[in-house]
Amino acid sequence: MSYVFEPLQQASLAVRGTTDRFPVRRIFCVGRNYEAHAREMGNDPSREPPFFFTKPADAVVDTPCTLAYPTLTDDLHHEIELVIAIGKGGANVAEADVMDHVWGASVGIDMTRRDLQADAKKTGRPWDMAKGFDQSAPIAPLMPLRDVPSVEKGRIWLAVNGTLRQEGDLADLIWSVREHVATLSRAVTLAPGDLIMTGTPAGVAAVVPGDVMTGGVDGIGELEVTIGNRA
Repeated sequence: MSYVFEPLQQASLAVRGTTDRFPVRRIFCVGRNYEAHAREMGNDPSREPPFFFTKPADAVVDTPCTLAYPTLTDDLHHEIELVIAIGKGGANVAEADVMDHVWGASVGIDMTRRDLQADAKKTGRPWDMAKGFDQSAPIAPLMPLRDVPSVEKGRIWLAVNGTLRQEGDLADLIWSVREHVATLSRAVTLAPGDLIMTGTPAGVAAVVPGDVMTGGVDGIGELEVTIGNRA
């Protein structure tokens, strides 16, 4: 087989404690999966069916890192999230079987051009340019599931320049990992390499060039991301 140009390098993430890389196929994100965050965004936090949006695979960035402040925004926000990595594909996965399809977990930040998202909401347009821009998914090295203490409970937090902004617990997820992964598998056939960012607790806010974000999920991982100059 020949290509009309050389294929781009496979998007991937580091695996903690090894030189291995986890190939990334797709990134799915769960919206409004913590009650307090749903309320701060002006939405009803009831258990309506979970909804999903996507980021391109090559939005992933290993951490620690420095991200260029992206174009087209003056309101760049952080959203700290548990990240689930799929290692076994499947469709219509039962909740009881979800963990058999999970390879590992990590912590990441769903970077968001909030002003573009607000405009998209007002006009009923897609969120793609608000969520799926370059370097919009910095993620800490993945931890294999065998080493993960829990994806059902544990503190999740983010600080900017040492000041705590977001804090919650995985137990506060409106839709648990088992529930929302099973739901997603009814919409698309999951495949090895898929990532699922599982939602963010309250406290999302803007960052500016020079800010340093630190965050983590207890027992799973921590990250550090610096906001660089405008792209």
